[in-house]
Amino acid sequence: MATISREEVAHLARLSRLAVTDEEIDMFAGQLDTILQAVARVGEVDVEDVPATSHNVDLVNVLRDDVIDACLDRDLALAGAPDPFSNRFRVPQILAEGE
Repeated sequence: MATISREEVAHLARLSRLAVTDEEIDMFAGQLDTILQAVARVGEVDVEDVPATSHNVDLVNVLRDDVIDACLDRDLALAGAPDPFSNRFRVPQILAEGE
């Protein structure tokens, strides 16, 4: 298997804007090489007869029927509002006009 070079590690560090020492480059090269070898081994697994799946168990959605039910009366809802206005909740403005 191909190993990752010091130059490639230094290049990745520059792209990632990481300041690394020469000792860290050597350490990271070894670690990245180990990771790349592990990923390569996964690619060697025979999955010819394995069906593609998105989950390891079947998913079942549990949904209830939509039923129209009584809702809260507007006057009762607005009764707890600190500053109702024209049958609505009034809230502080957070954006200036034109934003």
